[in-house]
Amino acid sequence: MKPNFEQFNDIPGTTIFTMQMAQKGFQLNEFCMSLRTQENRDRFHADERKYLDEWEMSEDQKQAVLTRDFQKMLDSGGNVYFLSKIFAAEGMSYVQAVSTMTDMNVEQYQAMMVAGGRNIEGWRSKKERGEA
Repeated sequence: MKPNFEQFNDIPGTTIFTMQMAQKGFQLNEFCMSLRTQENRDRFHADERKYLDEWEMSEDQKQAVLTRDFQKMLDSGGNVYFLSKIFAAEGMSYVQAVSTMTDMNVEQYQAMMVAGGRNIEGWRSKKERGEA
């Protein structure tokens, strides 16, 4: 029986990594895993576009990497555990990278998380927020 992930589409800020997302992001995630070696990180940093063109990613995925748009990478099939290879290669902490996916700077995001996370009021449903 196939799970019904559609029920989660109404939750703001939620990207469910399904089999379809895994297929969509396969090359993106493979690229990310290539950054585990120093040789590949050096090649990537020397000419990012040239290195990205070695991978059969969509142009949108490549642009998301070039602009470090982590939310766009997630939306195009990137898995956060694989994407962490990009921000680690950039010397970014997880907090720094994830804060780019919010409307907060790093200090605001970190303070929110230390205080217990995002207030759930207004974040339970896209419909409640007028987004759907």
